[in-house]
Amino acid sequence: MIPDRPRTVFVCSCERSMPGFGQSVARGCASDQIQSGNQLCGAELDRVRNALNGGGDITIACTQQEPLFREVAQDLGFAGELAFANIRETAGWSAQGASAGPKAAALVAMAAEPVTSPPSITLASNGVVLVYGRNEAAIEAGRQLADEMNVTVLLTRPDDVTPNRIWDFPVVQGTIRNARGHLGAFELTIDDFAMPSPSSRMRLRFGAPRDGALSDADIILDLSGGAPLFPAHELRAGYLRADPADRAGLAAAIAKAAGLVGEFEKPRYINFSADLCAHSRSRITGCTRCINLCPTGAIVPAGDHVVIDAHVCAGCGSCAAACPTGAAAYAFPDAAALLRRLRTLLLTYQRVGGSDPIVLFHDEDHGEPLIDALARFGQGLPANVLPVGVNEITQLGVETWTAPAAWGAVAIRALSSARGKHDLTGLARNVTIANLLGQSLGYGADLCGVIEADDPDDLQTVLGRMVPQADARTPVTFLPVGDKRSLLKSSVIGLYEAAPTPVERTALPAAAPFGGLDVNVDACTLCLSCVSACPTGALSDSEERPALYFAESACVQCGLCAATCPEKAIALVPQLDFQAWNAPRRVIKQEEPFHCIRCDTPFGTKSTVERIVAKLEGKHWMFSGENARRLDVVRMCDNCRVESVINEGFDPYEASGRPAPRTTEDYLRERDASTDKSV
Repeated sequence: MIPDRPRTVFVCSCERSMPGFGQSVARGCASDQIQSGNQLCGAELDRVRNALNGGGDITIACTQQEPLFREVAQDLGFAGELAFANIRETAGWSAQGASAGPKAAALVAMAAEPVTSPPSITLASNGVVLVYGRNEAAIEAGRQLADEMNVTVLLTRPDDVTPNRIWDFPVVQGTIRNARGHLGAFELTIDDFAMPSPSSRMRLRFGAPRDGALSDADIILDLSGGAPLFPAHELRAGYLRADPADRAGLAAAIAKAAGLVGEFEKPRYINFSADLCAHSRSRITGCTRCINLCPTGAIVPAGDHVVIDAHVCAGCGSCAAACPTGAAAYAFPDAAALLRRLRTLLLTYQRVGGSDPIVLFHDEDHGEPLIDALARFGQGLPANVLPVGVNEITQLGVETWTAPAAWGAVAIRALSSARGKHDLTGLARNVTIANLLGQSLGYGADLCGVIEADDPDDLQTVLGRMVPQADARTPVTFLPVGDKRSLLKSSVIGLYEAAPTPVERTALPAAAPFGGLDVNVDACTLCLSCVSACPTGALSDSEERPALYFAESACVQCGLCAATCPEKAIALVPQLDFQAWNAPRRVIKQEEPFHCIRCDTPFGTKSTVERIVAKLEGKHWMFSGENARRLDVVRMCDNCRVESVINEGFDPYEASGRPAPRTTEDYLRERDASTDKSV
């Protein structure tokens, strides 16, 4: 806990339904004032009021009555920081609640770590809804929405549809070719578009169709039964999809569409820095990890970098978890804040006497209710399982999986649904990398993992089977500061320093976000095109002499150097060299510069100049025979070369003169000479 300002901590036993934990919390927050109670939300509420009037910061170990406490604080004009920690469902309501004091202290300490809310964006909808379907169900849905919204019904390959006597809203024909956008800003391209015939009698008839019609909408209600118009369609704000045969589902979709009018705030989940992006250089494609993982298609190329449409982004965080440079960084919360919370949690837990800590990441929509159900109807979480709430478990990068182990966690798990809304491919890759590192360093083969459970009993079974690794370790206490790449470097070095059995390096699978380079030194000409292409500065040169340096901790394995190298002298080596990550850049190749034969100015490399001379000498007409002296210009610096060419009148493009034009006299002369010879 940060002791910058005085903080009062309220710990409640919730009407003695669990241990008070006051002494344990006091040990974990030695510099703070601890107040214990049994019903702080009711009979003892005045104690909280008095503290709110007294100033300073306050932590309340209760989340059930958080709205009440915030209301009281607002009424009293409380200006301090108000934090909340759930120690009831996560610690006290457990079969091991009596020994969960260290966990309660750790959770209270973690709650006091500040987390800055990300900026938000606004989605504005004026209620223009497009109902897309095939038959009367689409028209009926439009009829239910027409009183409050601006409705258009688009029928794709319509069946027999009886015309309305009075049309309160447009009904047209067409098939959506493609769609893009989001709530308040959908853009549609429609083929087979046609207007209805006013004289339609028994069935609705349409005029001549045309392709490529354009349309805009704020909301799309898709009742077509065909393929979704968007990838990960359930995550696209403003796009609703239902089966017309499912009456309950259809009614729910119509009701939801009716509520999508007005302005809606949405977090900007990703902070993006284009200058750090390793997507492309000089029209050569490098890293595409975020594009490949984004489920909604919110990320597209834009020259040397990518762009992320914050309006479409669903906040899964897969891009940030996979981004090796930190160009895409999760902001809900940011990686540094999350790691600070983890560090406070684990160090406090162990300082108060807890052992074998297991970190359990969970989200709010699935994990929190499951943990709550386990506490209410099951045996609760074990005393050494420390829950950490995140927005989405898919936001967890390699640094978030490895840092807890360096701080003493014996296992790190993420709680997921077996039917989760996000693809776990990126998460699985990071878990694989973290486990490879952990296994090579002696942390065990199963350091990290994902628990897929939709039933609290299943979660209880999995947690009950977990056996902590017996390898001895001494946790480190490094502070997580800096950008995402700096956090990754600190975490990896910390993991190495705390390792039970450290090794020099660990091989990683292809496409891993870090590794080394295998450079063919003999083929390398030190042209330094790879330095210009490297987006992270992993490859660098020297101002003093021709040289190529490499810092492995900065390499993201984007492949731009290998693709740019004209000699094809570079190959990627996916690995993690712990020694190299904790060392300065190393020399790949260096040479003495060649000195100008006129002014002695250093330029180029000696091997390159000699190679050029060897290829030209006696093998090219411009530098052979009496022109051999021209080879000296290759041995000169730029200034001397220009001076020599101008002074000597050397024109490399000079060619033999054109022959004189043949005239009539020439032909007559040749004829006369030929005649004389014949006579």
